[in-house]
Amino acid sequence: MNSEKQLRYDKAYLRMAKQWAKLSHCKRKQVGAIIVKDGMIISDGYNGTPTGFDNCCEDENGLTHWYVLHAEANAILKVAKSTNNARGATLYLTHSPCKDCSKLVLQAGIKRLVFEEKYKDESGLDFLREAGLEIVQLEAVTYE
Repeated sequence: MNSEKQLRYDKAYLRMAKQWAKLSHCKRKQVGAIIVKDGMIISDGYNGTPTGFDNCCEDENGLTHWYVLHAEANAILKVAKSTNNARGATLYLTHSPCKDCSKLVLQAGIKRLVFEEKYKDESGLDFLREAGLEIVQLEAVTYE
């Protein structure tokens, strides 16, 4: 795919991830993820509590509960429950992955990451770069 066409698709999928993030009940930060393989969306996710738990992500002090799942973890787990796999896929994220999720991204076989905002701790990005993933940051993707 030529770079201009790839950029159009990257922006479109990232906009979808931003829309998906709005489904999150988390107050501090809403994060969305879309996994695309062979031109098809194979999974999606947003940050939130595990199935069966109250949707509130934060405690009374505004701190995120330890058991809240990150968007990319939810998307990768959704692939695991399907007949698909993420080998060679592209992950679209509203925020770059934390160091724990970056291990999941690599282990899932994802080869490309496109994100908008950098997470406060960039060690996850450093890890994925070192592992050979193609990483693209697109800042402030607008609705064209």
